[in-house]
Amino acid sequence: MKLVYAIPAAGIAALTSAYASAETITIATVNNNDMVIMQELSDRFEEAHPDIELDWVVLEENVLRQRVTNDIATGGGQFDVMTIGTYEAPMWGERGWLEPLDDLPDDYDADDLIKPVRDGLSYDGVMQALPFYAESSMMYYRTDLFEEQGIEMPDQPTWSQVRDWAEQLHDPDNDLAGICLRGKPGWGENMAFVSTLVNTFGGRWFDEDWNPELNSEEWQNAIEFYVELLGEYGPPGASSNGFNENQALFSSGKCAMWVDATSAAGRIYDPSESRVADDLGFAPAPIAETPKGSHWLWSWALAIPASSESKEAAKTFITWATSKEYIELVGEEEGWTSVPPGTRQSTYENENYQEAAPFADFVLNAIQEADPTDSTLEPNPYLGVQFVGIPEFQSIGTQVGQQIAAALSGQRSVEDALNSVQRSVTRDMERAGYLD
Repeated sequence: MKLVYAIPAAGIAALTSAYASAETITIATVNNNDMVIMQELSDRFEEAHPDIELDWVVLEENVLRQRVTNDIATGGGQFDVMTIGTYEAPMWGERGWLEPLDDLPDDYDADDLIKPVRDGLSYDGVMQALPFYAESSMMYYRTDLFEEQGIEMPDQPTWSQVRDWAEQLHDPDNDLAGICLRGKPGWGENMAFVSTLVNTFGGRWFDEDWNPELNSEEWQNAIEFYVELLGEYGPPGASSNGFNENQALFSSGKCAMWVDATSAAGRIYDPSESRVADDLGFAPAPIAETPKGSHWLWSWALAIPASSESKEAAKTFITWATSKEYIELVGEEEGWTSVPPGTRQSTYENENYQEAAPFADFVLNAIQEADPTDSTLEPNPYLGVQFVGIPEFQSIGTQVGQQIAAALSGQRSVEDALNSVQRSVTRDMERAGYLD
């Protein structure tokens, strides 16, 4: 006997009305693994909030930065949620481009957010974006290869030691590079790493009067070292490799060492994603002349542009995606090494995370010790470790990154590349009114 269930006309009308009135928010985000997980788990949010639908725009890092910057600067209104970082949040907040987040619900527990991360996303004491994950930088290395060569990792490695180890471990016949480092041009790609390298060599972007120092002896020494190191002991095509590419190389066993973001640790320690999970060591980012500015501070965060017409729905989503409850959800569904790192003190107090992530305390200390107010050997006029906290840096950093990538690929000499950007950045700073 076939049963037929009838839905009253009023019920059909209510369902149709609810579906028709669902508010769609468009989210621009980066194609990093943590963000992919967020997208995969977002059906849980939609189930709990049937009146909100999520429309995702997932982009490569450099493309994302260009798209969201163009949109917010012109008030285009394409996005209701933007994935931005520690560089953009305070500047865009100062300009009134972002919705201030000064009325978060009590159960969000903003005081649980790690202070340097929270402060870095604030303007005038008010948060402008909520941190999805945060990071510093560190050194990853293959303990099995180090043991085979009788190499002992010191408490604080130096770049001179790294060069010697890369030479010992480099084995291109067996598809093993001595070291992997970012080479893909972009202010947030190769220049995130290169800036910290220059810092440790004693260099800085600008002197105290905003004069560029890009062809200084310190920059020259740092970039020549970088080009030689990657040219002799890096993987093929290093000038095209960014964070994602190098993570894939290291995880597949094709790099003996890698210096990059602490946020990669969870995935490299996950045997389901990494062939080297059982032979993984970690150490502080290397230093040269000074430890200042050797490791960066960054957060990928979710912000609401002032141009959004769905601010309340957007706020509902970003508070969910950056909450303690979301971190618990990831831990339960994806495993505790996959939770978004670096944002909440409670994550680092969680026994499940501590047990799964032997690097947890190390990463927390690196984030807390990074100092954007004192990142160079000689004084500088800017905030930032791996970037300069001025609006012009996005263009300037990309220019410099392109020239350094050209030097890395052998298209021009280091000296020519640095002299070229010294001239162009000086002109940019003069036009922007920093120089007389």
